[in-house]
Amino acid sequence: MNPLPARAVTQDICVAPQLTPAAMAEAAAAGFRSVVNNRPDFEHGPDQPTNAEIEAAALAAGLQYRHLPVAGGYQSPEEIAKFAELLRTLPRPLLAFCRSGARSERLTKAALSLA
Repeated sequence: MNPLPARAVTQDICVAPQLTPAAMAEAAAAGFRSVVNNRPDFEHGPDQPTNAEIEAAALAAGLQYRHLPVAGGYQSPEEIAKFAELLRTLPRPLLAFCRSGARSERLTKAALSLA
């Protein structure tokens, strides 16, 4: 099994590239309490796991789970505000993911700057 490919943005917020449903149990075992999926379904084709598949696995692993899909190149002020609300309300440590982890990291930094 590959280790969870998470990298820290803050002490209790990490980001990762695309995660599979199987990675949800791994995230729970690593101590994460919440997962946010920032990737739209089928963004790069039918081989990408769906939000519903990942959500079911996350809930089965005892994680809080939210889907906030955002575009790779631009996150609107409204999307940033929604993510900031998730950061305020979801239990931490929190793991956010997208295709590469970059948009989740940008979204996290933008949301934290609102505080």
